[in-house]
Amino acid sequence: MSHCVMKIGIVGLPNVGKSTLFKALTKTQVDISNYPFCTIEPNVGIVKVPDFRLEKLAEMSKSAKIIPAIVEFVDIAGIVKGASEGEGLGNKFLANIREVDAIAQVVRVFQNENITHVHNKIDPESDIEVINSELILADLETVQKVKIRLEKDKRGDKKGAAEQLAVLEKIKKNLEAGELANTTELDRKDENTEIIVRELSLLTMKPFLYVFNTTEVSDPHTKTETNINLEESKVNELLKKYFGVGVNIKIEEELIEMSPEEAQELGIKSSIDSLILKAYEVLGLITFLTTGTDETRAWTIKKGSTAPMAGAVIHTDFEDKFIRADIINWEKLLEAGSWGKAKEMGILRTEGKEYVVQDGDVIEFKI
Repeated sequence: MSHCVMKIGIVGLPNVGKSTLFKALTKTQVDISNYPFCTIEPNVGIVKVPDFRLEKLAEMSKSAKIIPAIVEFVDIAGIVKGASEGEGLGNKFLANIREVDAIAQVVRVFQNENITHVHNKIDPESDIEVINSELILADLETVQKVKIRLEKDKRGDKKGAAEQLAVLEKIKKNLEAGELANTTELDRKDENTEIIVRELSLLTMKPFLYVFNTTEVSDPHTKTETNINLEESKVNELLKKYFGVGVNIKIEEELIEMSPEEAQELGIKSSIDSLILKAYEVLGLITFLTTGTDETRAWTIKKGSTAPMAGAVIHTDFEDKFIRADIINWEKLLEAGSWGKAKEMGILRTEGKEYVVQDGDVIEFKI
C-alpha cells in the first residue's frame, strides 16, 4: 500500500445533497503539511478519522503533536441516466470514479417541494438502481473489451488465459443480471483471479457505502407538506438492506456555521464521525499507533496486514529490513503508564514477520 491516502468518491443523482455533504465533511481541514500526498485537487477534501485513543496516548507520552489517520473524499459530479453512454459529464465522471477506493452513494430520502428531484418522486431504491445501472453498464463495456482479448489469448494457449476468462464470465453473468461486480463470489487468493480483477478495475467491484440523506421531523404534528421525511422505519429498512448510514445533511450544513458550544446548547449532533468510521470499515481498514515525545500518530493499514506490511506505511525500510516489532495494546500501555514501565512489567510483546497487526496496537519497529 502506498502513502497515498484511501480515497472515497461521493456520487449521487443531482440535488441529493452531495456537495453539501462534501462541505460538511471537509469543514475541519487537517494540516496537510504532515502528510506526503499524491496530488490535491480542488474537489478533494482531507478528513481526519476520529480516534479518541490519540489524545490519551499523547497525554501519557507528553507528545508535541498529534497526527490522526485521514481519508480523502472526492466530490464527483452528479450522475444522470445515460452517463455510461456519455450523457451529462458521463465519461469524465466515470474516469473520476475509477480512481477512488470506495464509493459513497448519497441517496435522497427527504421530501421537499422546493428542491426538485430529477425524477419528480422520492424513491430511494429507484435512485440507487439508476446509479448502479449506469455503473454496471460502464463495467459491462469494459468486460466486453477484455473478453475479446482473452478469447484470443485462450486460442493461442496463453498461460492463465482460460482461467481468467472463466472468472470474467462469472463477473459478466452477475453484471448482466443487474448485480454489482462486488457481489460475485471469487477466490481472491487465486493468482489468475487477482490478475483479471486488477486489470478490469471495475467500478462496481469497489466497496459501496450508502449515505441516506434524511431530514428529521421530530414532531408528527408539525409536519408540513413541503418537508416530510419518509418514515423512520423506511430509513431503518434501507439501512438493513444496504451497508450505510443515515445523515441529516441539512443539519450538517447548519453545523458548519456554528461553534461547538452553540451546537451543544441546541442539542444538535453531527453524524459525520459515524459516516467516516463506516467508510473506514467499508474499506477494510484498521489503525495502529505510534507514540513518543515528538508525536502520537495513527497509521492506516488494511485489515489482515502483517507487522512488516504495517511498517511499510511508515518507511519502506521497516518492511525491507524488518527484524521484529515490540507491540502492546493501547489500553494496556495506558494502564502501565509508559513504554518503559510496560517493558519492566513484561507486558510488551516481541513479534516477528508473521504477526498480524490488530486495531489499536501500539508498535515500535526494530530494523
